[in-house]
Amino acid sequence: MIKENQVLLNRLNVISDGLIIFFTLPIAFWLRFYVLPGGVISVPFSQYLILAGVLVAVHLFTYAAFGLYRSFRQTRLLRELPKLWWASILDMTVLLSVLFVRHDIHVSRWTLAIFFALNLFLLSAKRVLLRSVLRHARQQGYNQKHVILLGRGPMARRYLETIRRERELGYHLVGYVAAEHEKAWQELSYLGDYEALESILDLYRPDEVVSAVDLEDYPQTPHIIAACEKTGTKLSIIPFYAEYMPSRPQFDDLNGIPMLNIRRIPLDNWANAFCKRAMDVVGSLVLLVFTSPIMLAAAIGVKLSSPGPVIFRQKRIGRNKKPFYMYKFRSMRVNDRQETGWSSSTDDRKTRFGALLRKCSIDEFPQFFNVLRGDMSLVGPRPEVPYYVEQFKEEVPLYMVKHQVRPGITGWAQVNGLRGDTSIQARIEHDIYYIEHWSLLFDIKILCLTLVKGFINDEKLH
Repeated sequence: MIKENQVLLNRLNVISDGLIIFFTLPIAFWLRFYVLPGGVISVPFSQYLILAGVLVAVHLFTYAAFGLYRSFRQTRLLRELPKLWWASILDMTVLLSVLFVRHDIHVSRWTLAIFFALNLFLLSAKRVLLRSVLRHARQQGYNQKHVILLGRGPMARRYLETIRRERELGYHLVGYVAAEHEKAWQELSYLGDYEALESILDLYRPDEVVSAVDLEDYPQTPHIIAACEKTGTKLSIIPFYAEYMPSRPQFDDLNGIPMLNIRRIPLDNWANAFCKRAMDVVGSLVLLVFTSPIMLAAAIGVKLSSPGPVIFRQKRIGRNKKPFYMYKFRSMRVNDRQETGWSSSTDDRKTRFGALLRKCSIDEFPQFFNVLRGDMSLVGPRPEVPYYVEQFKEEVPLYMVKHQVRPGITGWAQVNGLRGDTSIQARIEHDIYYIEHWSLLFDIKILCLTLVKGFINDEKLH
């Protein structure tokens, strides 16, 4: 039943998107020419209807390519909405580019602007409403996916806790199968051992089996697969080493032998690396031109504020663990703790002018030269001094993964408020997410968030 429900939901999702897209353009036409003043119709309404049909096909294709029609159970709303917005922006950019090249097409730009805003609002609102309805239905016991859990090790416990915590996902655990009963799981029925799995599946007929066996029960895997295939039951496997895997693992094929890459890095692809480097070079040159008056004023201010050099050079660890010198406007008095002293928002080594530079992030502007040199990128994990790299690599799990890409001036951790004297563990989690999910659109999103949230930080001015 759950499969039929999912197919029906997916079809309703696609059809409702298509209807919203198709009817939003005529509404935008009416608003532009019959509600707002100053509109002159130069293209007949019938042409707008044709354009609406084209936009339906293009939008639905792009939304499908962005994964917007997958199961709601596997995609959270906060991840789905940004995908919807970026896909819509991409399609509108293409449309405007075509209209710019084709001078013979005189579609109202204001109509398109109204369509874009209204369409994005309605599609987003529909998804919020649909998820609210589904969440309520699942909490009432409807649209449940019935699952049997295999195993009683750490990953099985983690899965069980997630299902119990996120009840709106609509998973109902029928019970669990393990070598023996787990006394700590009083709320979950023990269905039997692995030898009885086939008869258990025939009896309960679950929608899915989730195998989360630990290392000692791993030899049961062939039997588990055979039982699920014989009964026609969908099987999902959580490896006992899943905590060391990325959320989106990549498999290579060695003459028919599948090999799992524990750490997938999109920037290992030369085309991706070339595109990112091109954006870095062009972006840093443009930013150097626009910020040059500010940097000149900052240089004069630093020179007058306290004795010492204008530019502060500090050794940091970059890509492939290679050291480089990162440039900043000097914001502190010359001191003997610059290689090991941890900077905080209330650091007594700061000058008053230096505190202002740090407050507005102007002290970071010389790093545009680091980007041009190839030591850094506009977007990436923030680099750290060697002293702390040696310390954190022993204390923070996966800390050294960040050194597989170029460090950045801004990053996913920074736009989420993790800058300065904040949690290193949280920063690393955000850095790894960025590394594994990198794309040019992701970089652009981070740069836009940096502009939107501004350069003002929590540094104290005293």
